[in-house]
Amino acid sequence: MSINVVERIDEYVKVRHLLVSVSDKQGLDKLIPQILEINPDAKIFSTGGTFGKIKEILGEKASSCLTQVSDYTGQPETQGGLVKTLDFKIYLGLLTETYNDAHKEDLNRTGSVPIDMVVCNLYPFKETISKQGVTVEQARGNIDIGGPCMIRASAKNYLRVASVVDPSDYEKIISEMKANDGKTSLELRFNLAQKAFAHTAVYDRTIADFLSSKSSNDVKSCYKDF
Repeated sequence: MSINVVERIDEYVKVRHLLVSVSDKQGLDKLIPQILEINPDAKIFSTGGTFGKIKEILGEKASSCLTQVSDYTGQPETQGGLVKTLDFKIYLGLLTETYNDAHKEDLNRTGSVPIDMVVCNLYPFKETISKQGVTVEQARGNIDIGGPCMIRASAKNYLRVASVVDPSDYEKIISEMKANDGKTSLELRFNLAQKAFAHTAVYDRTIADFLSSKSSNDVKSCYKDF
């Protein structure tokens, strides 16, 4: 397997396409309108409850800039939101490198767009297991799959993509975009990537520690067949 070695990037990247999928929706009412004020032509892809929240925030303006991920990918969300963002078009958009001609050809071939910012935080696993009497099955249902994948893909491609996992960073991001004609800097994207990988590492460690604390009998007790 050959690995791409990137030799040329843009220090500043215009935020034209965003992917937003969050459990913690605080701050969206400020972040989204301000991004659109800075970059009026920006397009937002979103899912489920986050889509509904952004649509509520934007009102009539939503029709011109907000798209369901399922409408973009052509794949409807599965029951219970089990699969929403795990799609080739999404990850091509996240991992595409700016000056890679083969990547550009893939974008054109699939009708995909490069995604410049991901705003994502994860299912509340820690909060779930903190509840009295929580079962292994209840915990299992709150293990996020698509979120960590999006975060890791966007953070890996900090060369071009801003991976935003913490609402406390929204103000800093808006401030930088205002100062740089709607663009993010390499320094900001790299700092966000550091935070993003730390975020998923803690999340996975929490899951691993919880499962390690349980026995197979704890698992069997959740299901009728046992």
